[in-house]
Amino acid sequence: MSKKKQQAGTKVGLFSFGDPEPVLAGSVYDSLGVWLMDNGTYYQSPVPWTGLARLLRANAYHGPLLEFKSNVLLRGFIGSAALPRKTMRKVVTDYTVFANAYLRICRNGYGECVRLDHLPAINMRRMRGRDRYGMLDASGQLMSFAPGEVLHIRNYDVSQDIYGLPGYLGAVQSMLLQEDATLFRRRYYRNGAHMGYVFYSSGAALTPDDQDRIRKAIEGSKGLGNFRNMFLHIPGGREKDIQILPVGDFSTRDELEKIKNISRDDIIAAHRIPPAMASIIPTNTAGFGDITKIDAVYEKNELEPIREEFLEVNELLPPALQVRFAKEAAES
Repeated sequence: MSKKKQQAGTKVGLFSFGDPEPVLAGSVYDSLGVWLMDNGTYYQSPVPWTGLARLLRANAYHGPLLEFKSNVLLRGFIGSAALPRKTMRKVVTDYTVFANAYLRICRNGYGECVRLDHLPAINMRRMRGRDRYGMLDASGQLMSFAPGEVLHIRNYDVSQDIYGLPGYLGAVQSMLLQEDATLFRRRYYRNGAHMGYVFYSSGAALTPDDQDRIRKAIEGSKGLGNFRNMFLHIPGGREKDIQILPVGDFSTRDELEKIKNISRDDIIAAHRIPPAMASIIPTNTAGFGDITKIDAVYEKNELEPIREEFLEVNELLPPALQVRFAKEAAES
């Protein structure tokens, strides 16, 4: 048999080392815009609020930083019978996450506001018409409120005047990137094969039985907790009959730390929280500076303007039921 016929009759044995798996099933952004929904009854939110709620658990920084911001915003808060601290905490949390907060105005027989009840922002929608709001229940039905019954606290968005939008939206991709990197590393270790290469045989005297045994040995190295070496002996084999061609070995070119650090910095910058207050370990010997001075600047430039937005509730409350933030408590 000629060499040409022998090569033509030889079949190349191939098998895959593993199929790729999607890291995320969907995206936070389904659409960007405010549209009338339910036959023109209410306005859809510009981004899905449920997506922003799920994003709180996407990485180790975003959710805890928003919780930290809510805690420091409540520092020095003095409530009243109309708006206790427990209710105010819910309002502040909604505002930091969604940039929208809602309170139901409860009035007495004389039309005076005697209590403000929290309404979950994730379910609230602005209805068509002046100063009208509704709340979606679990079945998607809209429960409407009377005009003027709901107080809406929101930040300003330049593209529309229906809802507020959080300022951290520009860092959403960094938040998801950090989740991608973490999940990729977890799947890398759980898979257990740790290959990342092509097992290439050229000219080696491998019988079909030998090929089958090698394939089973490689496949057997996969699985949780497995990280095995393989011994291969080919009698009469020549140099480079068997070659290992790396194709991006994750264990040798580890970019996880760099990716997580860059995405972490983006998240902290989007929340406008000083690194010294974000539970980050400094990499230099000098540290981040005087934490007391950093806290004072953060209090003045970031927290006080937001607190002034919350004090809008005092326009509805009688003097005896008004709330405030004690500056002396915040500075201590």
